[in-house]
Amino acid sequence: MANPTQPNVGFTSSNTQERQGPTPPNPDNKAPILPPPSFVTPPRFPPPTLHLQKQDQASNVLSPANDGVIRTGSGHVPHLSTPPGPPVFTSPVRPAAVPFRTSPASPQPVAFSSGSSLPALSPQQLSNGSDELQQHRVSDSIIEDHVPAEDSSFVLFSAHKVLKQKKQANVPSLGFGALLSPGREISTGPQVIQRDPHRCQICGAYANIYSNILLGSGQWQCVICRKLNGSGGEYIAYNKEELHRFPELSSPMVDYVQTGNKGPSFVPVSDSRISAPVVLVIDESLDEPHLQHLQSSLHAFVDSLPPTTRLGIVLYGRTVSVYDFSEESVASADVLPGDKSPSQEYLKALIYGTGIYLSPMHASLPVAHSIFSSLRAYKLNIPEASRDRCLGTAVEVALAIIQGPSADLSRGIVKRLGGNSRIIVCAGGPNTYGPGSVPHSFSHPNYPYMEKTALKWMENLGREAHRHNTVVDILCAGTCPVRIPILQPLAKASGGVLVLHDDFGEAFGVNLQRASARSAGSLGLLELRTSDDILITQVVGPGEESHVDTHESFKNDTALYIQMLSVEETQCFSISMETKGDIKRDSVFFQFAIQYSNVYKADVSRVVTVRLPTVDSISGYLQSVQDEVAAVLIAKKTLLRAKNHSDAIDMRATIDERIKDIALKFGSQLPKSKLHRFPNGISLLPELLFHLRRGPLLGSIIGHEDERSVLRNLFLNASFDLSLRMLAPRCLMHREGGTFEELPAYDLAMQSDAAVVLDHGTDVFIWLGSEVAADEGRNAAALAACRTLAEELTEFRFPAPRILAFKEGSSQARYFVSRLIPAHKDPPYEQEARFPQLRSLTQEQRTKLKSSFVHFDDPSFCEWMRSLKVVPPEPR
Repeated sequence: MANPTQPNVGFTSSNTQERQGPTPPNPDNKAPILPPPSFVTPPRFPPPTLHLQKQDQASNVLSPANDGVIRTGSGHVPHLSTPPGPPVFTSPVRPAAVPFRTSPASPQPVAFSSGSSLPALSPQQLSNGSDELQQHRVSDSIIEDHVPAEDSSFVLFSAHKVLKQKKQANVPSLGFGALLSPGREISTGPQVIQRDPHRCQICGAYANIYSNILLGSGQWQCVICRKLNGSGGEYIAYNKEELHRFPELSSPMVDYVQTGNKGPSFVPVSDSRISAPVVLVIDESLDEPHLQHLQSSLHAFVDSLPPTTRLGIVLYGRTVSVYDFSEESVASADVLPGDKSPSQEYLKALIYGTGIYLSPMHASLPVAHSIFSSLRAYKLNIPEASRDRCLGTAVEVALAIIQGPSADLSRGIVKRLGGNSRIIVCAGGPNTYGPGSVPHSFSHPNYPYMEKTALKWMENLGREAHRHNTVVDILCAGTCPVRIPILQPLAKASGGVLVLHDDFGEAFGVNLQRASARSAGSLGLLELRTSDDILITQVVGPGEESHVDTHESFKNDTALYIQMLSVEETQCFSISMETKGDIKRDSVFFQFAIQYSNVYKADVSRVVTVRLPTVDSISGYLQSVQDEVAAVLIAKKTLLRAKNHSDAIDMRATIDERIKDIALKFGSQLPKSKLHRFPNGISLLPELLFHLRRGPLLGSIIGHEDERSVLRNLFLNASFDLSLRMLAPRCLMHREGGTFEELPAYDLAMQSDAAVVLDHGTDVFIWLGSEVAADEGRNAAALAACRTLAEELTEFRFPAPRILAFKEGSSQARYFVSRLIPAHKDPPYEQEARFPQLRSLTQEQRTKLKSSFVHFDDPSFCEWMRSLKVVPPEPR
């Protein structure tokens, strides 16, 4: 059904000259330059460190369908999903002059144990047969003395040991796996090698710190396939100390970097950031309140950009307006129809004409401010959801101007742009006009077919952007539903992220800045290799199938290859693994290799190798389990199947069954009872899964399915730190003197004389007790301290969370209460055991606290565990 004709009223021409087609600008139309509004950004602090680890596989094949599922030879279904996840957050964070106590349960880096070794090579295995050659295993002294702890921060394993018995190791309810952050940066950085790596000629694995080295011949043994390889004489040494000069033999993680001018895309380091433009695609069909907030955020955004950043501005409504920066003192726009994709002839006329559509901020900052000030509110009396918005056409045009030539204002030269580019869509409503659109009304007789067509078109547009190394982020705001299922494929296929906001205010403005500041590598390829005993069964993350033919280089390359949609610090891959059979050796190896082009156009191959010991003892294995990592792995596998509200309800039941099965397989049965005690070695796991079950990811806290869908896609690709916070909130109580104490996320923290900060990943809540709120001085001091802490905890997080503050008893406090475990229903002895801070309260305070709760049917953690016929583990 054709949409009714609407005039283009997104902005007026009082400050902006519109014109049809690429015609010369009118220099007489001067635009007033308004001063930008003030915009407060949080102070900068050093980024927290993240712990990660490494893994590999044998014989797997990826499948791009079904959320990026990777299928392996065993018939298991590894999965890959796409949107990038947000930045990092870690456990011990200390705000300036605001110390607080932290939980002892933060994940620890994997110990690169040197207790196990590869079997010695016999003289018959040496190529020259000389028995004078010495064998050297680069492990003991080098691993213990020369490996920095940060090197393990790229990969986190769910356990630091592997069970030898297949039946015990492959219990699906607990599982085994790793979280990998390929693009993560750490303060010290990996050791850099500017030469080609030594790789196994059989399987393609890289020489590493665990390789056996034959000092006399320089040969090295591959840890994956255990075959001998030559080093061209490089590794010949008189003693093992001489091998320390090779970074790959003294560190578990290295970067091989090639910066030579090997192709047309080479850009010198000094100019590389200039070649990565940012194009804003802005919805012009907004009402006045939303427009005012958006203008403030846009003014602050351009003020935050580095002077060399190239910016493009595109507006869309019923038409697409592309702003031309040819004149420094005036803004003019070329207007294209939005009902269909622009033809190649028209795009060529636009791009190869005299207009400049990408301009460095140092030359066009006043013009950008004048453009934003010229925006006008939507004037027609048409509901928000029914207004024409040609979002698809606008993104096509933005992608075209990124790929086309543009004159450099400072030098007057023409450069081909592209690579690591970013399109940021500021959307206030659904795409209802032109390609990729759906009808205004769900009751349209042809809506299902048009929706299916729109989904496919948007996905293809996202893939086209990815082929041109351009990421599309979609930042939505306002009260109008934006039809998330239609927009999500565009962001997902390009390697971008879709984020919802209440309005275009502070959180939107912060995310706008952080989205553009994210450094994104391109052309990422992830290689996963493991010992023959290990099989990768599932991968969840921002990538898709990649068939790489390496048979000409390597005889038996069984690596799993994943084409990464982008390479960013905020991303994470969740990798599930099993053992193929009983393991005979004392250790197993995992190797990750990430090949990508970084923001400086250098070709990087990051190689991380991990060795884990194998054990027979179940108790020893359980002691090595990292509860938080295991919980995040389980949550990502569970959320992958929770595609709608009905699925989410089913997944809650699977959490229950998982807890019962772990207690049955690894716990102990109580005497004269059918109850099983949950194993104390993983005592944190059930509480984390209880938060998952009742929180926003699977529970009923979020009402609208669009919000749940956005959170789900964000969680599937999020870094470990953000995933953990989205899974289970972190509770910090404000104390007198400006200190904070970390407490369990129980409702027992809602004490009237206290202020509490609850960090739940995408939301941070500040709760002020009634006694604190009643005292004006205490209220102001506590609120300021809590707000400062919240901003510092989330300073590098993307997406930036909402920060909401409210008082005890207010209607908004329900958002806070619903995310806490209702422990007030438990008997006093259990409350004290799991919430020791209660012991510091007087009897009067405890009575007052007890009387403040409203009783409801939601079970406490202990009640839930007992309903499953499982005895809760002792608290740590």
